[in-house]
Amino acid sequence: MNMDQIKVKAQYLTPKHLLSRLVGKFAAARAGWFTQIFIKSFIKQYKVDMSEAVLENPSDYASFNEFFTRYLKPELRPLKASEEHQLAHPVDGAVSQFGDILEGRIFQAKGHDYSLTELLGGDPRDSNAFKNGKFATIYLAPKDYHRIHMPCDGVLRKMIYVPGDLFSVNPLTAANVPNLFARNERVVTIFDTEFGQFAMVLVGATIVASIGTVWSGTVTPPCGPKVHSWSYPGSGSNALTLKKGDEMGHFKLGSTVVMAFPEDAMEFADDLTATSTTRMGEILGTRS
Repeated sequence: MNMDQIKVKAQYLTPKHLLSRLVGKFAAARAGWFTQIFIKSFIKQYKVDMSEAVLENPSDYASFNEFFTRYLKPELRPLKASEEHQLAHPVDGAVSQFGDILEGRIFQAKGHDYSLTELLGGDPRDSNAFKNGKFATIYLAPKDYHRIHMPCDGVLRKMIYVPGDLFSVNPLTAANVPNLFARNERVVTIFDTEFGQFAMVLVGATIVASIGTVWSGTVTPPCGPKVHSWSYPGSGSNALTLKKGDEMGHFKLGSTVVMAFPEDAMEFADDLTATSTTRMGEILGTRS
């Protein structure tokens, strides 16, 4: 058994939820000099570019969570997908996979795919709009900016919390753990758009201390062992409309975003490849 196999096998044995919640408590703590040492060590280890942050000095962050969800200088992430027909990358990260949703299944890695319906929480009524559409999976590394933005204008119609495991979502794990993104804890969001429905799934992972949205705050933890669903009005004064480029959520510690688009709704940019680096606001694709 090689080292990669050992790393994957160890994840099955690790108490991932307990570890993640303990890390979450530390990340939220304002532990003074200890927090500052940890933040500076993290910056050094993962080569975080603090020159991009609004607050460049690590000492300006009272907790690790404040540092991890730091804001970037807006001029460094202009909305390059500014034309109406263009879709924007929602996050800084790297493309894991993208392409067609085939017979209701999404490609994860060589030898692995998973159910779109399962990813979205198990109700076929939520997945029907996307079953012959397209998907994109973007991995956020520890060094990345961890706020999530809208790739297009949308009206929020539904949010679903899906309980699950907390495996790592790094490329090694994606290549070796079956059904990874549909087995991990996740928050599903579904929007009405001008081209039909659009889904964005925020996937949890080992030591992800929290997943939150701008309209509800922290969704998990706790939420618990059952699927929870919230519906929202599609029109009227209470409708929640987000514009392309608007922030829609965040991770406290890194993870993955999976997007699903309807059939014949969009085409990916010609220069997009697996492992492409993404920057929030750059062109993901165009509406068909």
